Formats: sequence, structure tokens, C-alpha cells
Amino acid sequence: MLLKADRSHLIVIDMQERLMPAITGGDALLPKVRLLLRGAARLGIPVTVTEQYPKGLGPTVEPVTQELPEGTVVLPKVTFPATGDEATAQRIAALRAEGRDQLVLCGIEAHVCVLQTALSLHAMGLPVFVVGDAISSRAPSSVAAACARLLHAGCHWIDAEMAIFEWLERAGTDDFRALSALLK
Repeated sequence: MLLKADRSHLIVIDMQERLMPAITGGDALLPKVRLLLRGAARLGIPVTVTEQYPKGLGPTVEPVTQELPEGTVVLPKVTFPATGDEATAQRIAALRAEGRDQLVLCGIEAHVCVLQTALSLHAMGLPVFVVGDAISSRAPSSVAAACARLLHAGCHWIDAEMAIFEWLERAGTDDFRALSALLK
């Protein structure tokens, strides 16, 4: 199954100030998340950002907040799966009712909140695309374990470029020129 821009919903999970310093390769995943956000902004893909217990873990990191498209919804949560939070579940349901049934996930931690969110969305019958180069955890082995479990469950494992090119569908457009310039 290919991603379609008009069916996608990008969810950025828990990329917060007090969590990011402990994340393996956190600096490497930030450009991938920013690329996804720029693609979403350019192509009109709705974005939801979750923050796990922001009072204790702080807000979303500035390199991410600088790229948030207009209309982005930022939601606090205390549950590990984003779907366990009522406001997030309502947002997902509302966008699904509008035809936004492909969920594209990035963020941290791969083996906790990303994994549990992906599995719960998949259990709802939604196609879930986890962006492997835009997620991480404190330990690389945790990312590998999350990848194996998600693939076994039937989720799609993609990278940021796959998402961008699938959203674009074709070359030679203004959107292609704008976004392909970011991939060089």
C-alpha cells in the first residue's frame, strides 16, 4: 500500500525537551522529522503532536516546533499509546471521518509510545506507517525490537524519503521541486 497525501495524517510523538538528550541518534532524527513536517505543510497534510506529561518532561523541542504547519494540534497525554488520551483519540477519529485514514508516525520512544500508538491504531483497522529514520529510543536494541514487533503486527516500516515521494506521486510539479530540493 502506498501513502496518499489526501489520506494521510502525520503524528509526531513526544519529542520533548527532557527526553531528547537521552535518545540515541536524536540529532540525526530531527532533520527527518523536520522533512516530514515540511512535506506535510506543503501538501496540506494535518499534523498532530503529542506531549507525554509536559509538566514533567517539558514541551516539544524547538527544532520541531519551528516547523509545525498552521493548524497543527498539540495535545498533552499521560497514556503511552496516544489513542489512550481522549482528545487525541477524538482528533484521530475526526480526521478519519474526513478520509484521513493513513497514520504516519514519527517521534520517541520507539519501543514505548510509538509502538503502543502504532499497535492501537492498527487494531482499529487503520493503515499505520512508522517512519524508521524518524523514530528512536534510548537504546538501539529497543528500536530494533519495536521494528520487529511492528512488522510482525502488520504495520508498514518506511523512511522519510519514502513518505515524501509517495505523498508527491509524480515529478515535474511545483510541490516536487520544492520538496525534492530538501532531499539533496
